[in-house]
Amino acid sequence: MIVPVPLAKAYRILNHGPVTLVGTRHGLRRNVMAASWAMPLDFDPPKVAVVIDRNTLTRELVDASGEFTLSIPTRAIAAQVLAAGSHSGRERDKFDQDGLQTFPAQIVSAPLLAGCVAWLECKVIPKPDNQLEHDLFIAQVVAASADERAFADGHWNFRDDSLRTLHYVAGGHFFLTGEELSLS
Repeated sequence: MIVPVPLAKAYRILNHGPVTLVGTRHGLRRNVMAASWAMPLDFDPPKVAVVIDRNTLTRELVDASGEFTLSIPTRAIAAQVLAAGSHSGRERDKFDQDGLQTFPAQIVSAPLLAGCVAWLECKVIPKPDNQLEHDLFIAQVVAASADERAFADGHWNFRDDSLRTLHYVAGGHFFLTGEELSLS
């Protein structure tokens, strides 16, 4: 049976890609937020689009620095991902209080998050209309890296269940990346 979906929940039909952790830094301030609304946008040069609400500390730091990172977390840090998406960086240091570990990026100053299987370093391509009206940031990927146990030769490999990526559905519920279906 086909049932109607309330329009306020329609985004959930498309929004089951991997959760990202958006890392930011400007000066001595840093923050991380969980974001499900991130997607690839182009191949050459590679670009991404991500929605960053104007009321967040992450947005303030991205506006000031012009850069951010996207880290793709795994099941092992699901509780920290939920906390990063549930609390404001203005109210608490998510790194210290939620046990999120970082390591330096190659090109940008924003941190990369440990416990993840892939990382993108991004520089914002200024599009003030998109950013102001839709909270939509377009960025060029300036560096990319991955844990070879989960991503090698341009392909995901989830043979190790602990390396499966998280897909947020709502209300503290996640899916994990499932089994591969190959038709070639």
